[in-house]
Amino acid sequence: MTTETDSSQASAGSTALSNAEQEDRRIGRQLRDLRKSRQMTLNQLAKRVGKSVGYLSQVERGVSSLPIGVLQALSDALGVRVSWFFQPGGSDSAAEQETIVRADQRRAMNLSAIGAREELLSPRLSGQLILIMTRLQPGGSGGETPRERRGEEAGYVESGQLELTIGEQVFLLNPGDSFSLTGEEPHWIRNPGETETRIVWVMTGVEY
Repeated sequence: MTTETDSSQASAGSTALSNAEQEDRRIGRQLRDLRKSRQMTLNQLAKRVGKSVGYLSQVERGVSSLPIGVLQALSDALGVRVSWFFQPGGSDSAAEQETIVRADQRRAMNLSAIGAREELLSPRLSGQLILIMTRLQPGGSGGETPRERRGEEAGYVESGQLELTIGEQVFLLNPGDSFSLTGEEPHWIRNPGETETRIVWVMTGVEY
């Protein structure tokens, strides 16, 4: 017998899945449109990023996972920053647009297949410092591909646990811990805990 509570929970789960699928498809459409605007074939793009044509075709259709490291490579190949893929957001107030980001108005990007969500904390991307919040669900990570970003960056673990791999070294960080990366080695992140992990990043330059 299905109770009203069971039905509500099933409906909520279905809605969450639908929202995640919509986000994957949104990013996929942006990739496809951007690739076509660059007059680049899937085969050409696949060669540039070292991935198969079949995989990229699935990404463009929103049916395959897209780790942040792969998105970085695709962004480089297409001549845009990763932040180009954030969904619209920002304040409606002209006075705030260049200075303030309200908590409920952050531009964001869901990477549902790897249990990650990136939220832009900076009001603009043209400055020398960029603030990002990464939210990792239990077991969520940066994907199978380590990320390599030019320029320095640092992070602060606001909540949860963070497994940080830099080169061959693996560190376990807890709430209140912070770290710094020089950009000389690829890094990888994972949430090994049972609750959401939130990391606040500060990045130099406009590479993101």
